[in-house]
Amino acid sequence: MTLTQLRAFVAVARLGSVKAAALSLGVSDPAVSGAVAVLRRELGDRLFVRSAGGIALTPGGRRLAAGAAEIVGLAEETRRQVRQAGAEGSSLRVAATEATAEQIVPPLLEAFVRRHPDVETTTLAVPSTALGELLLDRRADVAISPVTAEPGTVAAPPGPDALEHIPFLRIQLVVVAAPRRVGARPDHAGGGRPHLPIGRLSREHWLLGPGGLDPATPGGAFLTRHGVGDADASIFPSASAALGAAVAGDGLSLAVLHLVRDELRHGALTVVAVPGTPVNGVLEAVALRGDRRSPAAFALCRFVTTPAAVRSLLARSTGVPVDHYRPTVRVSLWS
Repeated sequence: MTLTQLRAFVAVARLGSVKAAALSLGVSDPAVSGAVAVLRRELGDRLFVRSAGGIALTPGGRRLAAGAAEIVGLAEETRRQVRQAGAEGSSLRVAATEATAEQIVPPLLEAFVRRHPDVETTTLAVPSTALGELLLDRRADVAISPVTAEPGTVAAPPGPDALEHIPFLRIQLVVVAAPRRVGARPDHAGGGRPHLPIGRLSREHWLLGPGGLDPATPGGAFLTRHGVGDADASIFPSASAALGAAVAGDGLSLAVLHLVRDELRHGALTVVAVPGTPVNGVLEAVALRGDRRSPAAFALCRFVTTPAAVRSLLARSTGVPVDHYRPTVRVSLWS
């Protein structure tokens, strides 16, 4: 059993076909089929069978997929550490949902790099359900995620004790809209804010960032719980674009309160009083436990709990220094 064979099988299991696995690995279809055939003979298991939706793993195939992903991830991490051993600096891969990667991660990493200028950072924007998988496969070092006020909800396959969750900042999600867009009656008990009954949420037009109605996020869970569906929402390529449409009066949006304080102060947006809001959440850093965590990941996990990190998140970012700028990497995962 070789790393090449295991890597091929992990790709097939994750992507659902030999052709897609070969394309992702940059090899031919027969090379992937041959690697899987060797594993089948050696293990005495078919590993997967063809189904209407692509492939279906056998019980043995599911066991192999879990173990092989960890072995391949450990090999990649070991290769990276060996390469770094002779280099002056180190690298740090931070995974986050797209909205978090856009709004939260840049100022946090800007402040972190000022303290650790030898660390080169990369941000991976992925669906919330993939964060735990990336950490366990060692394709990311730290995940930054907003969760409900109860921490520890990042999805993780086998080995729940392998990940440590570090909550570091409480946040509040509020419903916002352009003042001229809100036609509901004023809520005088709520300080004159426009009021929207909970039963009307599904009849409004919602302007949402890439995470949309993802029920694994605090905002997505709140909206789906109250009947807001795909037909009620427009999904934008960025959270900033969604807020821009809200400022233009195109509908309602959800926003982290401290991130829209300027728009609220200048009157471009107003907070809409909705029962059950603000939605309380918490930002947390998630990483592998113990000596499985890289030194750079240890440093970031320590940093997020410091006053400097909190100040960077509550203040408007002045931009990432050009010599430390690294564009966000968007990773698409198939199942």
